[in-house]
Amino acid sequence: MSDIDTPDSHSDDAIDVALMMRVKTGDHAAFQELIERHQNMIIGTVAKMLGNASDAQDIAQQVFIRLWKAAPRYKRKAKFTTFLFTITRNLVFNESKKRSRRKTYSLEERQENNYGQIAAEASRSPDAEALQTELQAVVDEAINALPEKQRMAVILRRYENMPYEEIADVLDTSVSAIKSHIFRARTELRESLSHYLEK
Repeated sequence: MSDIDTPDSHSDDAIDVALMMRVKTGDHAAFQELIERHQNMIIGTVAKMLGNASDAQDIAQQVFIRLWKAAPRYKRKAKFTTFLFTITRNLVFNESKKRSRRKTYSLEERQENNYGQIAAEASRSPDAEALQTELQAVVDEAINALPEKQRMAVILRRYENMPYEEIADVLDTSVSAIKSHIFRARTELRESLSHYLEK
């Protein structure tokens, strides 16, 4: 059975694969086109995974550097985005490990500062937009507190609309494990947000 779901995803993947085959030959223009097609998606995913938008650009740049270096060995075994997000996963998980070792800025401090900023913004502008911003910040913080595999599964499913099969390939696990990760993550998110949503 094909892992390609729709005509649109088929054409997008065909374009990506064709570009990557050109990158294999050292084609810089094809590489630039791949970057332009995917950089926003990668930057967004990295920012959500690390809870820090300021570092996302640097990590995303490293993703594409690794993609360029891996190009000579590239073979189409899955969708191109699976290959790209697998590189992203490795870099993000490595960065998470480095940060957990450093522990210079605890989760509790981040939450206190984040809620403080939210409260200040909400008090200045108590309208629907401020409330939406507040809710999004609380959701982002709750996602950031999830274990990294659960976090990545939720981000790829929720923000990138990635099918379970592709998420399983990216995280090198089974579809049932991904569904379990997402179920547990949603349960934890509901618990984390319950006190806020009941207000």
